[in-house]
Amino acid sequence: MPIALVTGAARANSIAAGIVPRLVADGWDVATSDRENADYPCDLADAEAAAGLVDRVARERGPISALVLSHAHDVETGILDTDAASFDQHIAVNARASLLMIAAFVRQVPQDGGAVVALTSDHTTGNLPYGASKGALDRIVISAARELGPKGISANVLNPGPIDTGWMDSDLERQLMTQHPLGRLGTPGDIASFVSYLVSAEGRWISGQLLHADGGFSARY
Repeated sequence: MPIALVTGAARANSIAAGIVPRLVADGWDVATSDRENADYPCDLADAEAAAGLVDRVARERGPISALVLSHAHDVETGILDTDAASFDQHIAVNARASLLMIAAFVRQVPQDGGAVVALTSDHTTGNLPYGASKGALDRIVISAARELGPKGISANVLNPGPIDTGWMDSDLERQLMTQHPLGRLGTPGDIASFVSYLVSAEGRWISGQLLHADGGFSARY
């Protein structure tokens, strides 16, 4: 049974929490990580902990074939109210930890290769440190596709658009629904189906892409 590691899976209504049961149904042995309430508690702001997470999972469960990076640190601030500590925390969790986990993933990947999928966002104004760190994540993962392709590893960034995971109030929910071509917000299950394909043997031909799986929401730009 192939092994997948999914980060950011603690909250019951998170995107990661939707991905996990879908991968299990597909036949994956899924290990989960988050700061707490997961198979492998890990503070990804700690560089050593992030670097060691993949090694720990591989040692206890076996070589990992799919790495799904769905964790995030997010505090909404802009240019004038983002301090250095907050910016550094966003970069550490959203970008640096992802880089370190991808590198560890490569060192233990099975001979037939594997897949990396990272969840991203296009937030910028008013959510600067989060958006900047996700922009760095995008470049890391796309670079990984070129560098790691010869090892049989695909790597993609996935932008899900607005997903109803309980973070938005009713006014914002109504506003976003009126802007959505399909007239509804996405669900974790919608994203789980897409991730399921990207980490499959068939889906690994797709690599090096920043993909929008958002029901057409981004087409308004």
